[in-house]
Amino acid sequence: MNIHFDWLAPIYDRLIGDHGTDRLAEFLALPADGILLDAGGGTGRVSAQFKDDINRIILCDWSKPMLKEAQSKGGLMPVNGKIESLPFAAGSVDRILVVDALHHFPNQPKAIAMMAQALKPGGRLVIEEPDIGRFVTKMIAWVEKVTLMGSHFHRPVEIAAMMDACGLKTSVETTERISAWIVGEKPLSDAHHV
Repeated sequence: MNIHFDWLAPIYDRLIGDHGTDRLAEFLALPADGILLDAGGGTGRVSAQFKDDINRIILCDWSKPMLKEAQSKGGLMPVNGKIESLPFAAGSVDRILVVDALHHFPNQPKAIAMMAQALKPGGRLVIEEPDIGRFVTKMIAWVEKVTLMGSHFHRPVEIAAMMDACGLKTSVETTERISAWIVGEKPLSDAHHV
């Protein structure tokens, strides 16, 4: 099991720094009623900023030390687990957020399928992920490979294809930034079963 994040937990927020949330709020259609799941959210450094925009935030991560750090933020419900085996009933979550974490999930297609299944009809899955088509991300991927982090990066269109395969209506937005946003919405009439 990758323990890099267990070691980084006490300094992670200071190491990574602040994260703007305006675009994420727009893609998540916040404020809204319901539950936001921060999948692979670590210390909750991003989702904690949405505490006033949604009724409940559940933070799911496999690193117990990262979840311990999240508890200090208050207003987050930490759940220890892997995204590939989410402990949530089908159609029980209104919004799902994945920031800079998908490349750390061992089985990304299965993780996306589990998240799509957990979404309520009309719910949104927003993935912010470094674009492997960019030189800087290629350097990050190389560093994560040599440090044995087990990361696997995909191009935004490949992530969108995984989401499409789960019945989500998907769009991709890229900018000059290192990351891209892949946004999936579950149709209100969920004829496609995950």
